[in-house]
Amino acid sequence: MKTLRKIIYSMIVIFLLIMSFFVMPIIIDMSGISFEWRRSFFLIVAFLGLVFLILGGVLIWKARKEKGRLKLWMMITGFSAISPLVFSVLHNVFYGFGIAFEKLAFIFEPLHAISFIISIIIAPIGFIIGMIGIFRNIRKKK
Repeated sequence: MKTLRKIIYSMIVIFLLIMSFFVMPIIIDMSGISFEWRRSFFLIVAFLGLVFLILGGVLIWKARKEKGRLKLWMMITGFSAISPLVFSVLHNVFYGFGIAFEKLAFIFEPLHAISFIISIIIAPIGFIIGMIGIFRNIRKKK
């Protein structure tokens, strides 16, 4: 149970750091030239995203040993941590197919839009819901 708590708290901290990166403002100086200082943090955020992905996989792996609702919430949280990368790649693949096969764009356009929405909106919401479920089940076990 201690390792589960460490994984969960690590994932929460990483999630908050990644989300704070995306809400950082863009600074425009007096000459009208914008300087995005977020770019200097991109490698750090990319590394944090990789660690977040690995922790999601570890959470899914640890969920195999659990039973009941805790297993369900751990699986939801783990898949929500992995899905942004998977669906971002799918978004780009479907976008590329839509350009390459113009006559089939009516198929690929909705697919790349749906995978983008899953990656950017649904996965973080699923992560938050999964975390709430895990905390509720851990509290019930005490």
